[in-house]
Amino acid sequence: MLTVVEQLADAAATAGEAPPFSDQTLVDLRAGRAQVLGDEQGVAVVRDGELELVVAREARGRGLGTRLVEQVLASDPAPGLAWAHGDHPAARALAAHAGWSAVRTLLQLRRPVPTARSGPGLPDGHRLAAFRVGTDESDWLALNAAAFAAHPEQGRMTLEDLRAREADAWFSGDDLLLLRDADGRLAGSCWLKVEDGVGEFYAVAVRPDLQGRGLGGVLMRAGTDRLVDRGLSAVALYVEGDNAPALALYRRQGFADHTVDVQYAAP
Repeated sequence: MLTVVEQLADAAATAGEAPPFSDQTLVDLRAGRAQVLGDEQGVAVVRDGELELVVAREARGRGLGTRLVEQVLASDPAPGLAWAHGDHPAARALAAHAGWSAVRTLLQLRRPVPTARSGPGLPDGHRLAAFRVGTDESDWLALNAAAFAAHPEQGRMTLEDLRAREADAWFSGDDLLLLRDADGRLAGSCWLKVEDGVGEFYAVAVRPDLQGRGLGGVLMRAGTDRLVDRGLSAVALYVEGDNAPALALYRRQGFADHTVDVQYAAP
């Protein structure tokens, strides 16, 4: 079923829709840690208590999505959460039919890539370097776990998860920038995901004891310079819909709403 899931996801992306599955869902699916129901017309994927679903465009409007949701909810244990990537009206209808309510909103914002580099403005003694596959994994995972300890997805990344992303076609160590302090310790990182002419700030992490010192801005500028060098057309990032300070900051920087992901919870 992996091939079917990937084909349906690719078809949705080709049609300009939001990707129906998260990167972690595809990682878990390839590792055999996800349950799949459906066929070439539509699939429901359940992993870690969460549901994601896509129906082929030519098969929509026939009740297939409703039947897949009913099958999933009849399983034991049934998932308690579901993601609607792109906030499609059909997804809202399915959630209402199941009695689920929206509990979280994740926004993707975008802006054009600047035409010239600005320079990151490194603090004294700090240096930037590209991620070295086979060398920097342990260091980076420790930083990521500490920086995102309260994040429901990013902070749980394992070495297996990281290795799976390293194997993805979009991954490049040159797009995972590491910031080290004067003692050589990892102070932060800026991970960029580049696909289809768009550079996404995939994860920007700052060591907890250094947060509040402007290093996030240093990393964002370094990442933006990398995107300028690559000649990309747009830069994207994700932010929680209820994070008013971050939204205000990004919008002052010229970011505008592009897509919306909504998480629903069972009653």
